[in-house]
Amino acid sequence: MTDRTPDIAVTVEDSSWDQALADAETLCRKAALAALAAAAPRLPSGPIEVSVVLADDALVQGLNRDWRGKDRPTNVLSFAALDGPATAQAADAPVLLGDVILAYGTCRAEAETDGKSLADHLTHLVVHGTLHLLGYDHETDDDASVMEGLETAILSAMGIADPHGGPIAAQGERTPA
Repeated sequence: MTDRTPDIAVTVEDSSWDQALADAETLCRKAALAALAAAAPRLPSGPIEVSVVLADDALVQGLNRDWRGKDRPTNVLSFAALDGPATAQAADAPVLLGDVILAYGTCRAEAETDGKSLADHLTHLVVHGTLHLLGYDHETDDDASVMEGLETAILSAMGIADPHGGPIAAQGERTPA
């Protein structure tokens, strides 16, 4: 790994992801790398690492209940490891930006309902979750506009239609993370 090449660790906790998308891990890596490249000014210096977990609804529901007080599954959760500047560490140790965790059943159902491919929806949610790790959010209209604009630009560069108002997302964005 070079000084600026992020390490994207993908863990498949639910084999449904691999059964539905043979290239799920590759899609996650590409999506996270694209988000990190687009948000480069917010990256800490030196090597960085992001963890993506392809989970089931039960795992995500438990995390959502324990960490957000919402006892239901959701599509994606992001847990940022940094809430300020990176702390001092060994020069060659990567800075862990955090975890992006996705629920298969919820993601699949949303993709079907919205007429999206699961691959495109997964890509969008990994981009979305990775941007959360870097401090982007959608708590206010202005913040949402910035984050959604960046997501749209990243996804467009990857050949994926605008999930916030283009032809793929006629029913609107429902990403609560």
